[in-house]
Amino acid sequence: MNRRTIATWGVLGVICLLAGCVSSTSGSPRTEPSDEEAAKQYYQLGARYYRNGSYELARDRLQRAIELNPRLALAHTTLALTYQQLDNVRLAEAHYQRSVQAEPGSVNARNAYAVFLCQQRRFDEADEQFRRAKRGDLNDRAEIMLTNAGVCMAQKPDLERAEAYFREALDYRPNYGEALLQMAILKRQQEENLLARAFLQRYLGNNRATPELLWLAVEIERDIGDERAVNDYENRLLREFPQSDEARRVLQGG
Repeated sequence: MNRRTIATWGVLGVICLLAGCVSSTSGSPRTEPSDEEAAKQYYQLGARYYRNGSYELARDRLQRAIELNPRLALAHTTLALTYQQLDNVRLAEAHYQRSVQAEPGSVNARNAYAVFLCQQRRFDEADEQFRRAKRGDLNDRAEIMLTNAGVCMAQKPDLERAEAYFREALDYRPNYGEALLQMAILKRQQEENLLARAFLQRYLGNNRATPELLWLAVEIERDIGDERAVNDYENRLLREFPQSDEARRVLQGG
């Protein structure tokens, strides 16, 4: 099973939140907004365009936001994401860097920059940004950033460091599904199938199954030698996902 792609934790969620929070007042005199207020409005508009896939429009509004408030870190991060969509890696990195300079303690900004660096296969630089993010103001979503870090290190590959990040994520939130799944995949890679089984069972106990995950369970149980468990997972595949490629593999004796 291929390791899943890391997500830019915090950034897209915050974009969705702030892009929908423009407020207006009725019945009161209109006044010219300050540069800071205008920058927020341009940011919110740019974020909406980004979400809708209108990247050129997003770029223009976000650039205007930054002209009005150069220290608006979220605008830099969203502009960096926009430039990635426009295949301009150089400007994307420039704005990731400006984002962390504007708010050095921002977990969101550093996580987004670290994910970018990992996507560029600059793993050591990504790890440094993840480490700095850990020193920031971690909140109840810290497990997502730590799981991103683990996936990045697994891609390097540095499985020992990846495991340390995944376990730290599970310290924050013991039932966090993505970290449990990544641990199952990692233990499978390390041929520690009993541990892989345990992590996958914990994942499946609290999350929706997919054909791919049930097939992973089949492979783990085959290596362990538990034919009853193999049959249970194969039957579940046939029952819940009869049209899947994995179900066809079961029928073909795969």
